[in-house]
Amino acid sequence: MIGGAEVAIDEITRRIPANEIDFDMITLHFNKSHPKFEKVGNVSVYRIGGGLGYLSKILFIPQAAAFALARKYDLYWGMMTYMLFPISIARLLGNRTPYILTLQDGDPFAHVFNRLRIMLFKPLLTWGFKHAYKVQTISHFLAEWAQRMGHTGKSCVIPNGVDAMKFENPHPRPLNPSAVTLITTSRLVEKNAVGDVIEALKYLPESVKFQILGVGPLEKELKTKTKALGLEKRIEFLGFISQTELPKHLHGADIFIRPSLSEGQGVSFIEAMAAGLPVIATPVGGIPDFLKDGVTGLMVEPRSPKLIAFQVDKLIKDRVLRDKITINAKRMVMEKYGWDLIAREMKDKVFVI
Repeated sequence: MIGGAEVAIDEITRRIPANEIDFDMITLHFNKSHPKFEKVGNVSVYRIGGGLGYLSKILFIPQAAAFALARKYDLYWGMMTYMLFPISIARLLGNRTPYILTLQDGDPFAHVFNRLRIMLFKPLLTWGFKHAYKVQTISHFLAEWAQRMGHTGKSCVIPNGVDAMKFENPHPRPLNPSAVTLITTSRLVEKNAVGDVIEALKYLPESVKFQILGVGPLEKELKTKTKALGLEKRIEFLGFISQTELPKHLHGADIFIRPSLSEGQGVSFIEAMAAGLPVIATPVGGIPDFLKDGVTGLMVEPRSPKLIAFQVDKLIKDRVLRDKITINAKRMVMEKYGWDLIAREMKDKVFVI
């Protein structure tokens, strides 16, 4: 059950020796085929609850609080906003263990905090933000969320990273204008606006193809849109691709694109940069932290298929610009987004009381 937050936990904890920090993970027992306990690197994983569908997610909150209260911990680490719920409950029951919160949310603020079922418990979230010892966020955009939710304590911005060596392309090939492949790695949800890229293909030559890596609730709708526009021969839906297989797909493409409507950070863009692809993105959320227009990538305004097509065409025709962007982006990834650097910052700046 791996996503960006789980990758971050794995990469960070593996780089911190067990004699310095010992980690327990309390998580939901999503799948009964998974063991209730296992050791993964420097993490003792405890899977609790589960088996009751969505109700399991609700019951996990008091179950996780009870699990933590039954043990002696020096520090709680809440990964993602909703993990404030069990920590806050434990604190309300008298537990004074200091806790830190990592914000990795990629959805818009209103989606995370203002949905009806969350609004009922928003005071508990606000209380949790207020009493957090530290809040660590993966972008400056998310750092503003902590302030909006009432956090007045210590906070720091430490991004998610990338294993640059894993994404390094050993055999880079020049872009061939007569056979160009655009690629995206995206959950097929509204915020990633994959449909805007599909529409952009109407304004690009037949030689431009589009590969979509990912699954999600909008898959059927996007396939219907592709058929309605007569683009079936130019668009491939490749479904779920594991982290192990992802680099080879990036190496076979020419331009990475995701015209997001919201983004906590967007590690997929950084992975594409590490793979040597020029990137097209929108100036939303945490993206401006690493993507500077004309320097480390190209920007497009959200919901603008024609502008997407314009920027794709620019990259195809302007080799100097394309080389400049990819070189600058790869250098930036190597200097700022290595997991060794990020793990060291987490240990020295976050996991200290």
